[in-house]
Amino acid sequence: MSVAILNGVTVQAFVEDEEAFKKCINEYFKDLDVNGDGVLSRSELRKGFDSLLAVGNDAGNTKEEMSSLYDIVFEKFDSDHSGTVDLEEFRSEMKEIMLAVARGIGNSPIQVALGNDSFLMKAVQHEASKTQ
Repeated sequence: MSVAILNGVTVQAFVEDEEAFKKCINEYFKDLDVNGDGVLSRSELRKGFDSLLAVGNDAGNTKEEMSSLYDIVFEKFDSDHSGTVDLEEFRSEMKEIMLAVARGIGNSPIQVALGNDSFLMKAVQHEASKTQ
């Protein structure tokens, strides 16, 4: 974990740099694709989002509620309803999520603790590399 200062512009600029964002997404997708078949199963995507959605468990959600939440997330990613998530579906949905985060943060800088491999940390690192 590291503490970083970022704003919505930082996140948006990272997403809009297609080469950098695509590289980051491709690496994350490859890590999630445990069996290497080029698509994410429901369980592979769930494992990838366990740490993000675990916060919801602190709110006292039941196992059934969490399972329902994971199903909703999977359905959102699986835009062609094939039962798996391919790289393009993953990239498209992550782009939408990151842009929503950027809008939510807004233009005022915030200080946050981030995982070193998180998408937001990648955005901070991307911004730092552009200013050097």
